[in-house]
Amino acid sequence: MSWIGFDHPWALLLLPLALLPLFVSPLRLSSVPSDEVAPPDPLSAIAGATIAGLGALAIALIVFGLSGAHRRDQTVERRGAGANIVLLIDRSSSMDSTFANRAPDGGEESKSAAARRLLTDFAARRPADRVAVAAFSTAPMLVTPMTDKHDAIRAAIAAIDRPGLAHTDVGRGLSLAFSLFDDESSETSRAIVLVSDGAAVIDRRVQDALRDAAARDPVRLYWLFLRTQGAKGIYDAPAPGEPDSPQVYPERHLNLFLKSLGLPYRAFEANGPKEVSDAIREIDQLEQRPTTYREVIPRQDLDWLCYWLAAGALLLLLGAKFAERRLDDGPIAADWNYGARPAGRAT
Repeated sequence: MSWIGFDHPWALLLLPLALLPLFVSPLRLSSVPSDEVAPPDPLSAIAGATIAGLGALAIALIVFGLSGAHRRDQTVERRGAGANIVLLIDRSSSMDSTFANRAPDGGEESKSAAARRLLTDFAARRPADRVAVAAFSTAPMLVTPMTDKHDAIRAAIAAIDRPGLAHTDVGRGLSLAFSLFDDESSETSRAIVLVSDGAAVIDRRVQDALRDAAARDPVRLYWLFLRTQGAKGIYDAPAPGEPDSPQVYPERHLNLFLKSLGLPYRAFEANGPKEVSDAIREIDQLEQRPTTYREVIPRQDLDWLCYWLAAGALLLLLGAKFAERRLDDGPIAADWNYGARPAGRAT
């Protein structure tokens, strides 16, 4: 019974009162002195025992209700197909524009709005996932830690549509993403999904820290690059005579750096919402691996159930009370009284 708890356990001291119906009958007494002369009646014996049992049950249920009976919260281990995923989302101000580099209007949505909508659908299709959400712009920001609470995950994804800041510090954002995997995810599938519309130069010390994190905690890494019209792409090569440096081609060099980490890595370049949707759907298919996760079943109050069952038992007892008849009210009682008349008295 460890799964049952009581808010007011002192009320259980009243439980012996449930024995009263076994010794005291709620039915009225008859004037007939004894029923030993009557033939055995198993049906009546069963009815009497049932009435006493209903009385005991009603009292016990009321006591359990008063004690605040409830089912304790439980952690259940389940198996499914999914992963432990960190969604790392760019919240620089450029994400608030459309893919055509314009302010969003009624016909177009911003890159952040498209990402929010599609990532929400992605999480909804994956109930067995544990997800953490982080954002980055001038600095990395933890939105929600690794959790299987999908209400919290949806709220965290919805928060990425807030107005962004100016800069893009993707290196420190990735450092935060690596740190979000906990002990429960050590033996299951793990992935980082980076959603960004640009890149920036990563400090060499941050690069070294990321290489250490990749060696210590291997994950699968996906970069969903939301390319703005006219912006440099992941695979754009420098023109002849143009310097091939992170300052000039930050997206190209971020892609090269992520490849150098030695992790399973895929990059997706999306030029519009349709391509973003296709990329997220492909990531969804790639991350369908057997996984074990724990689901917390919240506490459930049982006092209302006790009161309803007690009311049902009391209604049955009330019906039995209304159905009872006195033995000396009917014709059988008249014959009994006639047979009991004293002998030898003059009439």
